[in-house]
Amino acid sequence: MTQDPVVTNPDHYRVIFENDAVRVLSYSDMPGDKTTPHEHPNSVMYTLGPFRRRLISGDILREVELPGGVALWLDAQEHRGENIGDTPTNVVVVELKDGSVRGSVERALGPIAA
Repeated sequence: MTQDPVVTNPDHYRVIFENDAVRVLSYSDMPGDKTTPHEHPNSVMYTLGPFRRRLISGDILREVELPGGVALWLDAQEHRGENIGDTPTNVVVVELKDGSVRGSVERALGPIAA
């Protein structure tokens, strides 16, 4: 991964577990915080609380609002984001180390409900 979020955004991402199959990240930010561009492989995201974010990948912009306590699939993607809500963002991201290639940008920006 060339734009590892732990490297590009160390104030927000940290590794909490890693083995040969997965890497588990903790992500947190405050309202108004922004991230720089970074990549995620195919992943599962679990929201610890509600939040609202703007995600940007190239010319595509998507706003997402999620409740706490949901697990969502994330296709491999590159994006940058901004907390546009009035609550912190707190999520756990389980990145799969299966060598999957990126999906299409249209499908891949943000979470996808099961």
